[in-house]
Amino acid sequence: MKVPIKIQPIWENVLHRWQRSVRALGALAFFYAFCGFAGESAYADGSVSSLGMGYGAPNQAAFARFLAVIQQYNASGERFRIDGHCQSACTMFLSIRNVCVAPGASLLFHAGGSMQKGIINPSTTQQMLSTYNAGLRQYVTDNHFMETFAFHTISGSQIIKRFGYPACR
Repeated sequence: MKVPIKIQPIWENVLHRWQRSVRALGALAFFYAFCGFAGESAYADGSVSSLGMGYGAPNQAAFARFLAVIQQYNASGERFRIDGHCQSACTMFLSIRNVCVAPGASLLFHAGGSMQKGIINPSTTQQMLSTYNAGLRQYVTDNHFMETFAFHTISGSQIIKRFGYPACR
């Protein structure tokens, strides 16, 4: 027969306090983390390169992420930089109300759809076109950029000079 080990009352009290402290610290850490993320924008850096979104959307779920970033930055009014390489769905970031374009950026345009399947989707293409200003939309349409999956590059400096998007300072 085993004899139960009895913890001395003082140790029981210390153990109980320690457990409460650990729980309280855990709750506090969770609260701090949650409020810290909720209080700040989800994409605090505000640039294509910092988000790693310069290579477009390989599927509808990724395309939806681009739309979510656009919505988030338009809601916050926070500055968003198009810098470096920006192809495909990334070019929709031009619709962010407080966007700027780095002169050294490269923006690559093509039709929307599934490159893997070789299927152009007119509604996705139209959705992309609707995010560009009138001058750029006219240019990519007139030059048939949005009719094939071939990439057509426009430099950041041309996006700024020719189509009136603001330059990043």
